[in-house]
Amino acid sequence: MTLSTFKYIYFLGIGGIGMSALARWFGVNGYTVAGYDKTPTALTDALQAEGMVVHFADDVELIPAAFRENPAETLVIYTPAVPKSHTEYIYFTENDFTLQKRSQVLGLLAGQMTTIGVAGTHGKTTTSSMVAHILRDSGVNCAAFLGGITNNYGTNFLLNQPADDLKSVVCVVEADEFDRSFLTLFPKYAIVTSTDADHLDIYGAHDAVLESFGKFVSQIEDDGVLFMKEGLSLTDKTAAQVRPYSLQSGQYHSQNLRIEQATFVFDLVHPQGVIADIAMLIPGFHNVENAVAAGAVALEVGVPPEAIRSALNTYRGVRRRFEYVLKTDEAVLIDDYAHHPAEVQAFLSSVKALYPDRELTAVFQPHLFSRTRDFADGFAESLSLADSVILLDIYPARELPIEGVTSDLIFRGIQSKSKRKCTKDELPGVVREMKPSLLVTIGAGDIDQMVPVLKSVLTDQ
Repeated sequence: MTLSTFKYIYFLGIGGIGMSALARWFGVNGYTVAGYDKTPTALTDALQAEGMVVHFADDVELIPAAFRENPAETLVIYTPAVPKSHTEYIYFTENDFTLQKRSQVLGLLAGQMTTIGVAGTHGKTTTSSMVAHILRDSGVNCAAFLGGITNNYGTNFLLNQPADDLKSVVCVVEADEFDRSFLTLFPKYAIVTSTDADHLDIYGAHDAVLESFGKFVSQIEDDGVLFMKEGLSLTDKTAAQVRPYSLQSGQYHSQNLRIEQATFVFDLVHPQGVIADIAMLIPGFHNVENAVAAGAVALEVGVPPEAIRSALNTYRGVRRRFEYVLKTDEAVLIDDYAHHPAEVQAFLSSVKALYPDRELTAVFQPHLFSRTRDFADGFAESLSLADSVILLDIYPARELPIEGVTSDLIFRGIQSKSKRKCTKDELPGVVREMKPSLLVTIGAGDIDQMVPVLKSVLTDQ
């Protein structure tokens, strides 16, 4: 299949973070783009403002006529989150349209360029956006398909400049292990940040997750390079060079790491020397480690050390990743997308290091019934780093309830000085009563919708 065959591109699930990035690529490259999503969001508003036709009811009649009348020239891209019972999905499958998963199409696009694939059960969005920012900031012709909205660019997609030879363009791709999507990628360079158990509703067991990551790294080009978090067991799975990194050891690591005026400052050690005094605008020990990985791959593609320092010093992060919402002498509010025990632990540890003299109150919304069931003890342990925990109900996302699985599975194991459960509706009143000076909101569901309300509570607006 070649993309030149098609004139019309239709997205089933166009509002997803990854799908919208792909839609933008086709939009700016001259294709006619339309799509369906379940609900309107800021992302779908942006796509409509860019000229794409988007509707929100599962109705074949709402698909633009030009798409329905030209199946041979229409490519339908769908997300696995769209059920097979979806009316539009059934229509396309029964009427000779070409259907491809987002991951398949992304693999086709990336394969035309020199690809950096950033994978891992945690850290891939931040790390891939760091890589993209370093390349863009230092003048490298690059494209990027990211899993979050970057604060530097206000988008999850960076478009490359035209090039006679697309292989001269570096394409940064967030390589997602969900539904094994990253197995459509054959990168020149890859970063793997972590291979913890996750998405067990898809994989069933941790061994299957590890097998999938092994397959991913086996697809790195033979003359490519794998930048692997030290301690992962992937070396024997690839013919590429393997270069370990971590926060404190490996071929690439940080040294002289310190906190100066609530800023993480460090030196990046690499085989050819040291990039001194990188001062991160975004905090977190885990983000320093992500910066080490991003700096490592940037060095490999030829970015000068001084340009890497300059770019990392101006990297402003991704929305909902250690995002400061309020920062005053009286109150601090930070929002984070963490939805796995290891992510929660990394986030809370960093917050406590930044604010050792403040009592830490954490609001957590579990994401998925299956993830809560599989990691309840781990969530309880990591949340116990907070002085006080407010636990919300499980956000179901794509799942139906599982009998016996509620947030109580986590709640009973939390060892913090204070803990309580409440609903989202009750949350503002609970926070108003507690008046925390350091409040964090954590989760991958819709807890972000409460953040502006909580900000108002903390500022008495």
